[in-house]
Amino acid sequence: MTLWGRLARRPSHGSIETRRLETPDGDFVDLLRLPAPPAAPRVLVLHGLEGSGHSHYIGALFNEMRRRGWGMDVLLFRSCGREANRMPRFYHSGETGDLAHVLDVLMQEFPNVDFVLAGFSLGGNVLLKWLGERRNTLPFRLRAAVAVSVPFDLARSSRRIGTGFSKVYEQAFLRSLKHKAQAKARQFPAHPVLRRLEPATSLYQFDDMVTAPLHGFRDAGDYYSRSSSISFLSTISLPTLLLSAIDDPFLPSEVLDSVRRIADGNPALTAEFVPRGGHVGFVGGRWPWKPVYYAERRIAEFCAGHLEQGGSRDEPALFYRDLEE
Repeated sequence: MTLWGRLARRPSHGSIETRRLETPDGDFVDLLRLPAPPAAPRVLVLHGLEGSGHSHYIGALFNEMRRRGWGMDVLLFRSCGREANRMPRFYHSGETGDLAHVLDVLMQEFPNVDFVLAGFSLGGNVLLKWLGERRNTLPFRLRAAVAVSVPFDLARSSRRIGTGFSKVYEQAFLRSLKHKAQAKARQFPAHPVLRRLEPATSLYQFDDMVTAPLHGFRDAGDYYSRSSSISFLSTISLPTLLLSAIDDPFLPSEVLDSVRRIADGNPALTAEFVPRGGHVGFVGGRWPWKPVYYAERRIAEFCAGHLEQGGSRDEPALFYRDLEE
């Protein structure tokens, strides 16, 4: 299902606007925007590792929000847009400052609108970490959140993606990240981290040599320990859906067992861990030429149930039947 989503799914984005926001540190981030009527609820979305507006799950969610008449903004993490950022840093699994800044700007831009949040993979980790950090100090008009295929424990996820067939995904991510790091090194040749880039053969090595020191961490272990969202789940107060598949090739299933135990003790969390779905795949249906996609439908269904303006709320069991077919 992971491969199907990445290779076979090509949803059309339709008419999308691009907006640039300046950041407090003198850099910028870009947003991809789906316009909506003034009173319509809005979804702020965070993409996954090396994702962009071209990611299949982003296009699918655009279509779902368009169908419902909701607005949507996708935060493109630094270095994931079309133009190089101004600062040496880029993005990582624990960086929550840009999310906080963008949400604040959007709430000022749309002062009478309710918001929900959605994050995929790395973006889901960022989302959950921020929710846990904020605890009970969240904006009133923020109604719900959904985190899909989150690598809750970054250390164990890093080890898992380096084994078996998952190494195919690891090497694809690694090629893209190394290309960006090399471009940053040319942009900032005197930077103490970037000027001594060494070849990395795994995501752990890349995080240890580049991600961690570039963003103020001691090493990869320190970065993983301080950024893993599993440590922040118990303090989340916003109604939040955790949607993952037990067969996710990026994460050992035992991590989901730990997450479920935490969710059982926090009434704000709803854990839905389906048997099959891969990593941001969630493909069902009886025939390959007529697939049923679960994630974007479930995101909208969960959020609609927590929005005052709402929308029809389907029973989750309906989607499970679709998946089993």
